[in-house]
Amino acid sequence: MADAAQRPAGLTGAPPTGVRSAHPPSTAPPNPNDSVAHTSPRETVYRPRHPLDLDRTVGVLRRGGTDPTMHREGSRIWLAFRTPSGVATLALRAATGEVRATAWGPGADEALASVPRLCGADDDPTGFDASRHPLIAETARRNPGLRLARTDRVFDALAASIIEQKVTTMQAFGAWRSLVTRYGERAPGPAPRALFAAPPPEVWRRIPSWAWHRAGVQPPQSRTLVGAAARGASVQRAVAAAADGPARDRVLTSLPGVGVWTASETRARSLGDPDAVSVGDFHLAHHVGYALTGSRTDDDGMLELLAPWEGHRHRVIRLILASGATEPRRGPRLAPEDHRRR
Repeated sequence: MADAAQRPAGLTGAPPTGVRSAHPPSTAPPNPNDSVAHTSPRETVYRPRHPLDLDRTVGVLRRGGTDPTMHREGSRIWLAFRTPSGVATLALRAATGEVRATAWGPGADEALASVPRLCGADDDPTGFDASRHPLIAETARRNPGLRLARTDRVFDALAASIIEQKVTTMQAFGAWRSLVTRYGERAPGPAPRALFAAPPPEVWRRIPSWAWHRAGVQPPQSRTLVGAAARGASVQRAVAAAADGPARDRVLTSLPGVGVWTASETRARSLGDPDAVSVGDFHLAHHVGYALTGSRTDDDGMLELLAPWEGHRHRVIRLILASGATEPRRGPRLAPEDHRRR
């Protein structure tokens, strides 16, 4: 790690938004500790016009097995997030040729309207040539349903990416869980375990220094996130208005402490950017080099190897990671020392 006026395509339902009220029986057991009232659910069915692997498209957004904003339960994926109308819980379940979506909370209708983008409806592979390398061609053939998800939650992705700067995955996931559970908002609905929507920028901005320390976030990262939160709304608007990846990078890297790695991670997760490349990642260049040439390389070598797919370099990276052809580990995992109780 490093630095609507029209019905959405494929949605079916009674009202023009593709959403209808319902009270379907939940297959998830009720949470006895859930103090949040279960609002009446809203539901819809999304029928994509392309093959869709829900787990490889949406499931990859989860930040570890204890991510408080997301939970996988068999074939169902649960997500909690904020919308302009309020917090929503969204449950997605893949069926033959369709995705059944149910949402709870004040933001339920907006959550359902986001389902097509979340499932890769905006992902345009035009111009992508998998045949340039046999591994990419074979992985693309075996994974026709791998799409690039778009959440449109720029600040959530930025906050998580800042927390992941220059630490191990284990540390980052633990810090994210700690802070979101403490300062986020409990999401409604019958999820199998408590889910929380990540805090809005104004809450990130007010988190005290001791809480960052207790969560295991270093001062440079907490200062970066607090500073970004002070400009949260304007950053989201500017990123949304940016014409392309480089323009989005210019917006994001204008924030003190945010570099190209953090900008790329934000673009990839929130906007489904097919060309985002996380330069500066501790492992990524090694994996790309190993998959495409059989030996590790550095960031410059990775960019050279990915150059034939410019415009779709993140898509190639996703296929490489899906292939399993990543560099073998050369030693035990790093066990970072815990300074939080000092």
